[in-house]
Amino acid sequence: MTDRPEDDEQPRPPVPPPSIPTKGRVRMSSAQRREQLIAIGRALFAERGFDATSIEEVASRAKVSKPVVYEHFGGKEGLYAVVVDREVRSLLDRITNALTAGHPHELLEQAALALLDYIESETDGFRVLVRESPVMSTTGNFMSVLNDVAHQAEHILGAEFKRRGFDPKLAELYSQALVGMVALTGRWWLEVRKPKKEVVAAHLVNLAWNGLSNMEGKPTLVTRVGK
Repeated sequence: MTDRPEDDEQPRPPVPPPSIPTKGRVRMSSAQRREQLIAIGRALFAERGFDATSIEEVASRAKVSKPVVYEHFGGKEGLYAVVVDREVRSLLDRITNALTAGHPHELLEQAALALLDYIESETDGFRVLVRESPVMSTTGNFMSVLNDVAHQAEHILGAEFKRRGFDPKLAELYSQALVGMVALTGRWWLEVRKPKKEVVAAHLVNLAWNGLSNMEGKPTLVTRVGK
């Protein structure tokens, strides 16, 4: 019995070459794409503000078409609202969670450091909050955060005022003044970043606490006496 010639064997299909991974875009889930667009929007709003930011640039940085952005947020206002809402909640939670002390002096320290910590670690977020909001925006903003913190401080100061015989109704005024002082200093420190945040907080508390400690029950103006 003779062997069959090799020519009679059925031809085998060619073996495909090993696949080489391409460098195409990774397909994201809807949730991942949304988070990507929020991060890009946050950076652009921080850098340029609301008016100077466009949907075209958001889409370009994300390497998607404009309809994808509209599908997730409805427009630039919708994206801005989500970014600001997240930052408002983040900052307010940070400050609220920091206020754990019982003594007003320590509470002042905790509030000042919480704001400066946020500015240091979430610089883009803080820039978004302190920039001008669009007129049509109904979302929370930096002022809404300050008002919430001031309301918390008002209750603390009100109890302290009662203990010292001052009018507790003035606690609202003083809480707004204290929170405004810290916030305005925070905006200044955002740009200069010196001295160190612990030094800035210490000086803020020094001014606020010593002012409260030596506060007069019924202050009067010295420049308008008799007028």
